[in-house]
Amino acid sequence: MTDDHPPHVLIVEDDQEVRNLIARYLREHSFSVGSVSNGREMDRYLAKNRIDLIVLDLMLPGEDGLSLCRRLRVNSSVPVIILTARGEEFDRILGLEMGADDYLPKPFNPRELLARINAVLRRQSGVLAGSSAPSVTRLRFQGWTIDFRLRELRDPEGAQITLTSAEFDLLQAFCEKPGFILTRDNLLNMTRSRPAGAFGRSVDVLVSRLRRKLDRIEGSSIIKTVRTGGYIFTPHVDQA
Repeated sequence: MTDDHPPHVLIVEDDQEVRNLIARYLREHSFSVGSVSNGREMDRYLAKNRIDLIVLDLMLPGEDGLSLCRRLRVNSSVPVIILTARGEEFDRILGLEMGADDYLPKPFNPRELLARINAVLRRQSGVLAGSSAPSVTRLRFQGWTIDFRLRELRDPEGAQITLTSAEFDLLQAFCEKPGFILTRDNLLNMTRSRPAGAFGRSVDVLVSRLRRKLDRIEGSSIIKTVRTGGYIFTPHVDQA
């Protein structure tokens, strides 16, 4: 994604009216947009195009959005924003557990979707308004290496671990404050997410996802839960 190549967004939505509305609005704001109506069309589009972000409806014919999101996360870190018609907390949390970066309940204002897309893309690229690049570009803990410049995580054997942009931001926050109790509000502020009232439960979901990727020994967790409310990143962290 560069100035010469506008962000390429794929809309996966079976409602043609909604799909066309989103596509038209994003094109008016200088995005390159593709649109499909189901999972099979999504697979074909992804095989031929480089995508920067996917807007994914949960209620799709055939394979639903949760299944598609889970499948995407097997080998891709492309950001995903899910749309849910009911807007129920269960749908939102389940979508986040499957690897989505953000969610938006229907009906929604296109301006809000645009704001969410821009926020996720800024996190993905590591470019945030008013922030400077971290002075330390790589850190190591328990054999793992996190590279802030490349936004990569490698395990002790050197294999790259796929993280979503939200997962990477959360891990970066933990690595910057090892041994400290970090509340949900602390983590939301450090990862530049939305206010806690709107997105607080997502921290718990992201921590759960990180644990599944980081914890190699059953019963031993790199990220400990604090009863009073919060989390501690337990490993010693060094510059790599």
